[in-house]
Amino acid sequence: MQTAKQNLINSIFPLLLALIIGGLAGLGAVVFRWLIGFEIDLLWQREGSFLEQYQQAAVWLRFAAPILAGLILGPILFYLAPEVKGPGVPEVMAALALRDGVIRHRVTAVKSLATATFIAAGCSVGREGPIVQIGASIGSSLTQLFRLGPNHRRLAVACGAAAGIAATFEAPIAGTLFAVEILLFDLEVASLSNIVVAAVTGTVVSRAFWGNEVVFDIPFFTLNHPAELLLYFALGIAAGLFSLLFMSAVFGLSRLLERMRIPGWLTPALGGLMVAIVGLFQPQALGVGYETIQSFLAGKVVFFTAFLFLIGKLITTSSCTGSGMSGGIFAPSLFLGAALGTVFGCLAQIVWPGTSLSPPHYALVGMGAVVAGTTLAPITAIMTIFELTYNYEIVLPLMTACIPAIIVVRLLHGYSIYETKLLNQGIRIVRGHDANRLRNMKVRQYVCRQFEPLRTRTPFHDLVQQILTSSFPHFVVLDEHDKLTGVLTLRDVRQQLADPEYTGEGVVAADLMQSEVITVNEDQNLEEAFHLFGSRRITFLPVMSESGDNRVVGCLKREDLITAYDQHILQDQVKPSARWICKVR
Repeated sequence: MQTAKQNLINSIFPLLLALIIGGLAGLGAVVFRWLIGFEIDLLWQREGSFLEQYQQAAVWLRFAAPILAGLILGPILFYLAPEVKGPGVPEVMAALALRDGVIRHRVTAVKSLATATFIAAGCSVGREGPIVQIGASIGSSLTQLFRLGPNHRRLAVACGAAAGIAATFEAPIAGTLFAVEILLFDLEVASLSNIVVAAVTGTVVSRAFWGNEVVFDIPFFTLNHPAELLLYFALGIAAGLFSLLFMSAVFGLSRLLERMRIPGWLTPALGGLMVAIVGLFQPQALGVGYETIQSFLAGKVVFFTAFLFLIGKLITTSSCTGSGMSGGIFAPSLFLGAALGTVFGCLAQIVWPGTSLSPPHYALVGMGAVVAGTTLAPITAIMTIFELTYNYEIVLPLMTACIPAIIVVRLLHGYSIYETKLLNQGIRIVRGHDANRLRNMKVRQYVCRQFEPLRTRTPFHDLVQQILTSSFPHFVVLDEHDKLTGVLTLRDVRQQLADPEYTGEGVVAADLMQSEVITVNEDQNLEEAFHLFGSRRITFLPVMSESGDNRVVGCLKREDLITAYDQHILQDQVKPSARWICKVR
């Protein structure tokens, strides 16, 4: 009876937690959207949409706003919350992979205020990535408040992220797939229901405030002829190549600023300067860009104008993201895809003037293709566009365009824009729970600090006596200053003892030791140690002090690493929800 009751609690508690997180993340999305609108009205003080208010404002204000936003927020992002810089999604991925979903509480407030201010000032960043990080932060903070374990915390982060995306587009399927395809690479089937509950709840909360408001007025889509799929396939290849250009611009600027040694707190202001310059000539390339996307979908943009918008948005978005501003790349990717699709559709009309090709259709498919190319998440891209249209006819053209887009990016680069940012920070996300578990385990936690050192000048007969009386099969060899010079194992001594003519006279430990030593530091993780054990025929690793003074603090044995990993898995299998409920009682 008690076991059945406990199983019921363990199954209901995660669903209840997902429901709460979904509701809070949905509210977070609503408040974030309201904050953006409030700051836009406060800054520009005109009537109408952002683009209309911006175009009516004085030239000096249009030029100064993005620069001042960078100057004011740059130090805050650099010193107070560095993890808030950028799209937000890579930071959530790193939190899941490296910190068991731990996100600092301040992220919710700082991310909301910083991104809203940048968008209000006209900077070309999106609001979807920040909403993902805001929702994930809410889920992480809630589980930290209740002191839940890492399994619940990781799932809560995914639930918050899914609810944030779902609330933004009122698209629960897209939100669920976003969490599964981008954030959680190794999803347990039992966790999917919790993510769905959170995504649906976030959508319900957003609809309670926004009603059935549509993000875009989508044109009716129809596939006129099966041969048209060849054009969509070509559009997908173009989208893949353009995604690579987009990523090169973003990270190329970031590397350039680092080489120029410009302080990190100042770089957002430089990005704001570029936005200010472009905005004087092409205001449509600023802000989130949904109004201009609607113009693409309505067929109001001609070829040359679409091409200028494409270049302008590429410059402003790469300047903002590459300079370290807080803001997403999802909305800019939609803009770039719509512009690219319009350009492609207009060219197709010129090449085949007798056909009934519609540039808005190519703009719609281009949105999904560029999102797929930048995020390497084709299912999320396809379902996002589908949930915006609810037209099954668009699915086949979307698949035809999105698949070649990701193939091009994978063949020529191999990583999404999120993974590339993490790689530039020295973080390699591995698609596997095992590697992520090992990454969360530090060498200092499992090092054996009891070891018997030998000295370089220890005579052969003395070291043999020490080896015979010791319980250790391996020894580190230190010099007179206690610095590591080599290692000595039973195998090294056995080779000498097997020689009947070997007397050991005049031989010291330095003559027998292996001077080329593979070591690890205390602050390294067990994944790195695991790779060393796997690539070398060694049974132990000397552990060096993290202070870098070449001092040995202990040894890490291969069997200890395996034991630590097994114990970690057993601890993960204990249900944290049950422990927390018992504490409450």
